Amino acid sequence: MQCEIITIGDEILIGQVIDTNSAWIAGQLNMNGIEVYQATSVHDDPEHIRVALRNAGERVDLVVLTGGLGPTKDDITKKVLCEFFQTSLVFHEPTFELIQQRFKNRNIPLNKLNRDQALVPEICTVLPNRAGTAPGMWFEKKDTIYISLPGVPFEMKQLMQQEVLPRLKSHHKIKAIYHKTILTQGIPESMLAERIEQWETSLPQHIKLAYLPNPMSVRLRLSATGNGGDTLKLQVDQEIEKLKLLIPEYIFGYDKETLAEVTGRLLLERKQSLAVAESCTGGFISHLITAVPGCSAWFKGSIIAYSNEVKQNILGVSAETLRQYGAVSEQVVREMVEGARKKLNAGFAVATTGIAGPTGGTEGKPVGTVWIAIASPNHTTAEKFVFGDIRERNIIRSGQTALQLLRRKIINENPTR
Repeated sequence: MQCEIITIGDEILIGQVIDTNSAWIAGQLNMNGIEVYQATSVHDDPEHIRVALRNAGERVDLVVLTGGLGPTKDDITKKVLCEFFQTSLVFHEPTFELIQQRFKNRNIPLNKLNRDQALVPEICTVLPNRAGTAPGMWFEKKDTIYISLPGVPFEMKQLMQQEVLPRLKSHHKIKAIYHKTILTQGIPESMLAERIEQWETSLPQHIKLAYLPNPMSVRLRLSATGNGGDTLKLQVDQEIEKLKLLIPEYIFGYDKETLAEVTGRLLLERKQSLAVAESCTGGFISHLITAVPGCSAWFKGSIIAYSNEVKQNILGVSAETLRQYGAVSEQVVREMVEGARKKLNAGFAVATTGIAGPTGGTEGKPVGTVWIAIASPNHTTAEKFVFGDIRERNIIRSGQTALQLLRRKIINENPTR
């Protein structure tokens, strides 16, 4: 089954309101095996809505509309639906009773506009709205289902969960769909695609791969469709095992896991702790860490050593090292990370120093140059990166790369525990 979502409202098209409804509906339908073919936003204009309905009906089996069901004059969806389905409005007593009860509970007087919300197209199946006053409406025309829902997000969600999805499941054969997202870090999208090309080409036809890159990582989403959810999961898991043999060093987690979360879990398993010293990342690594619930069990704290004065006085970086090599150097980042590990009495430590930009670069140290060091109970390592010339991305990439280097070091120093 394929679906098109139509959101109605001038407020969306002028940027006053962000269309979160389409994203949420698409996610719910997808989890239930319904493919969203297209999402469209239209003006509060009768002809525009009619054209969108007609075009969608020619493309898909299911059309879901949101918006335009309120009590005011600019809410025109019901009128347009009557014209489109060649029917007329009738008074729906059960809907009016729900509206009356709602207003009584809130001690608000009922007026004619509120009463008119109980008017519905005669041929529709009414979907009771227990979170608001505008009911949902279900239509069928030829081989297409049309569902009209309120634009208010919490009302729309209640109707989708309690009315729409159960009806679709009980009356229509829906294929199973299974998604699994593999999280990678430390390899650009193009290089990743080249490295796994043969694996991607050999995927079964019913399993599709999507690349989802962002400054934090490259996500690989596998989507499988078929008749049995358990079978699909097994097949996808088998393909992931093959993938792990190709890029084991770059895969750090799955689905909604974060690199900080995965790294923290490794530290907990080994009964180790972490300290952080940040210069160019300015606390971003610490932010990623403290976003993880329970991180206090393994995270000691951080020192944001943005100035050379703090590097010297707090972390113990030598003035001579700074003078001879500069703040952005292997020698300085090594002293920073060792100072942080000692100062905060941690098992592992991470440190960053670099030129985030957009200014401050030189021929020898261009903008985007970052040194990252990891200290463990056994030894210290440092690595140089050149990320680019966009400050925000440099900070994000530095933070993620630091955590990835830490993750690898923890595993390599104690792989079996």
